[in-house]
Amino acid sequence: MKYTITGATGHLGKIVVQNMINLVGSENVRAAVHTPAKAAQLTKLGVEVVKTDYLDIATMTTSFEGTDVLIYIPSKTYNVLQRVTEFENTLIAMKQANVTEIVFVSFFADQENNPFTMSAYYGYVPRRLAGSGLKYAVIKNSLYADPLIPYLPELIERKHLIYPVGDEKLSFITQKDSAEAIANLAIKAELRNHGQIYTLTQVKAYKMTELGKIMSKVTDEKIGYAPVSVTEFADIYASEGDGTELGSMYQAGAMGLMDLTTADFKKLTGHDPETMTDFLSKNYQK
Repeated sequence: MKYTITGATGHLGKIVVQNMINLVGSENVRAAVHTPAKAAQLTKLGVEVVKTDYLDIATMTTSFEGTDVLIYIPSKTYNVLQRVTEFENTLIAMKQANVTEIVFVSFFADQENNPFTMSAYYGYVPRRLAGSGLKYAVIKNSLYADPLIPYLPELIERKHLIYPVGDEKLSFITQKDSAEAIANLAIKAELRNHGQIYTLTQVKAYKMTELGKIMSKVTDEKIGYAPVSVTEFADIYASEGDGTELGSMYQAGAMGLMDLTTADFKKLTGHDPETMTDFLSKNYQK
């Protein structure tokens, strides 16, 4: 079996590749990347590295040839039309390369009434796959816990979390756990070839007051909760280039749309995901 992973040089993609190597051996793993020069470490691991471009069907077709299962990690653009175009190109390239099985890595902010900028895209893909004739599964990530680590110094300085979600809860998963679940799903045909949809979360979702208490314990600093408005949040992080998009995501959180918890991670891996307390404790350094 040959497993091809797109986005393999990204934060999540690199961990997925390593998990796949552990499960099936590097000779059965192919990394389809936009810039092969950035994939030197993957080459050292014995992984086949091929160039691909979501906007170039011919290049994608070549990179997919000989693939048994495609693990599709989308690009990071917030342009919905471009993301849709990239996926439509992927479907064409899969057909031309005779690839019939796909694991699509998605996000759980996809409800019809979800105001998150990318909600329309994440809602579109499962419906598109349902009519594609492909064997597929969709695996949705909840919020990544990982960005909380570099965010902690700012929160310590602010003394508060400021996410505009009110009393609603947010659900998280670590990228390490996400990658493990994705890899396990990819190698288990009985779990992925019938349109199954999985959502990866920790066992517990958190109100921001609860999350602040965990952060306070881990850092030995007082971190409370003083939410700003969605507009204020977008303005605070506008200079980072995604303030509006992040604001729309937390707007969804304030609507109670991002608090789902499931046992899907355990179903795919056989064990519980890492808890928020353990994750922050292991990774935070003063």
